[in-house]
Amino acid sequence: MPAPSLEETMRRVLALPREAGTPEAAEAREIVAAHLAALGYRVTPQPFRFHPGGLLAFPVFGAGLGGLALLLVPLLTFGGPPGWGAGVVLVAGLGALALLSLGIGLGWVPLGGEMREDANLLAVRSELPVRRWLVAHLDTKAQRQSMAGRLIAVWVVALASAVLLALAAVRIGGPVPLAAAAAGAALAALAGALAGRGRLRGRSRGARDNGSGIAAALAAAEKLEDPSVGVLVTGAEEFGLVGARVFARMEGSRLAGVEIVNFDTIDGEGEIYLVSHDRRGAGLASREAPRLAGLGPAVLARRLPLGILVDSLPLARAGAAAITVGRLTWHTLRRIHTPDDVPEDLSLELAERIGRAIAAN
Repeated sequence: MPAPSLEETMRRVLALPREAGTPEAAEAREIVAAHLAALGYRVTPQPFRFHPGGLLAFPVFGAGLGGLALLLVPLLTFGGPPGWGAGVVLVAGLGALALLSLGIGLGWVPLGGEMREDANLLAVRSELPVRRWLVAHLDTKAQRQSMAGRLIAVWVVALASAVLLALAAVRIGGPVPLAAAAAGAALAALAGALAGRGRLRGRSRGARDNGSGIAAALAAAEKLEDPSVGVLVTGAEEFGLVGARVFARMEGSRLAGVEIVNFDTIDGEGEIYLVSHDRRGAGLASREAPRLAGLGPAVLARRLPLGILVDSLPLARAGAAAITVGRLTWHTLRRIHTPDDVPEDLSLELAERIGRAIAAN
């Protein structure tokens, strides 16, 4: 049976809101698996379970930071407590919040909701060891804030933490003026309010994030000739890179030295970014850049910005040479993770060209 056209497959995928663990995500996964199988790939599902409460990690940290700041005000401004007391309370509180948030994000501390089931798709054409994986996540999410809003929230949380640490350092030499302590507490409260907007709200068809990445991966799959290159479609990326972390754990030492090219958010505007996490990834980015140089947009290599997580990160930590390819602007960031990330105003032509360029021998 001939493979369906990429246009038809993407039309069906982008018609679905694909929040991980939902029937729509499972349906989209079946569509993608059928497309890869029709291209001659052996497609193996890699099922896993995850807790959707992982998204509450950042809101919990933000709320805790706001409460911690209020607790610090009397320690910073009154002359009775020891000068180092505020610093001890702050450092201990931040440490406890970090551990709690990490536990929530990794699913060790479940908060709200029931466990969900999702899966990765592993597609290969031979029994040869895979030396290179082309990766894209299938799932989507909609929140009370866009990706741009989350980035701002992360930056404000970081700034508030730094301001509180500075005030605690000043307190060692004597009480801090009440106005300064109140300003620090107000900034921390703002940070908590912004972080709290990261809860789920509504549904998204995720044309840019990450229908475009799926289009690039499937376009690459059509062109690939090397049997040692596989295609990995991950699930639950939006819930803390769950699928990529499961894959990294299952592959273990086999990922050492393997190349990973992850496609994530290829919009119709902006530069093409090759994002790396370490020297191995930077080397891979320098080798891949010439493949993309003739596509039109400028090609820029950079490290992962604070506040953004992508599937190449846990794979790089597992020993792979891993990069993420994306094209986006601030305008893109204001749309993704919202119901406004729709396919009607997005061309997948460049995403497909990027996929084919990466697949070229």
